[in-house]
Amino acid sequence: MTPTKQHTSPSFRPLYEQIKVLLTQSLIAGEWHPGEAIPSEHELAARFKVSQGTVRKAIDELAAENILIRRQGKGTFVATHNEEGIKLRFLRLTAADGQKELLENQMVDFSKTKAQGDIARMLDLKAGTSVIEAKRLLTFSGRPMILDHIIIPAGPFKGITATKIQEKNGSMYSMYETEFKIRMIRAEERLKAVAADEEVSRLLGIPLHSPLLSIERVSYTYGDVPMEWRLGLCITDTHHYMNELE
Repeated sequence: MTPTKQHTSPSFRPLYEQIKVLLTQSLIAGEWHPGEAIPSEHELAARFKVSQGTVRKAIDELAAENILIRRQGKGTFVATHNEEGIKLRFLRLTAADGQKELLENQMVDFSKTKAQGDIARMLDLKAGTSVIEAKRLLTFSGRPMILDHIIIPAGPFKGITATKIQEKNGSMYSMYETEFKIRMIRAEERLKAVAADEEVSRLLGIPLHSPLLSIERVSYTYGDVPMEWRLGLCITDTHHYMNELE
């Protein structure tokens, strides 16, 4: 395979990894949108002048990373946060009894500010870059359970408003994808135990210094570009953090 000027990749990569890079570049360029089918393995093999087995291995890796989804008898599709199975993929707080709950959100604060310090570093922004900062309460079946603090770069999310966040009622990632054509494909999290301060105890309706689970997250879009910092402060007396390890 001879990479084009638009699609280059290091020659030392295994061939299927080169195809994986080219497919990812097509996703970044918007050739195939979330929810849409990509070309068949046969078509992609002809396009890149490689075997179908090489294409299949590249697609297998992208499917394992939840970037693509295989559907038996229908083809391979770009994953979307609007699908029932994954639209709340990054929300890990689960009722201890396993019951499904009605999730709603209530806006607490929304403002435009400047990225500084650790936030600028984690979002790979220059200090002083405009960012959007939002705080909201997530309620599970009517009970406030999470205080969500979110910071995103203002440029890629031009036109976002508190009303849009409120109307989406839960999945910010679905809104990012639908309204701004930005899909989060992975996230890094740091968890620790903290105590509720005065503001948090008031908003969550819990005693001062109550124990909380702090989940700090940076979410990334295609090309491993960080696009969101988030801090969730979670009540866990009737819930726990659920994760599946492979």
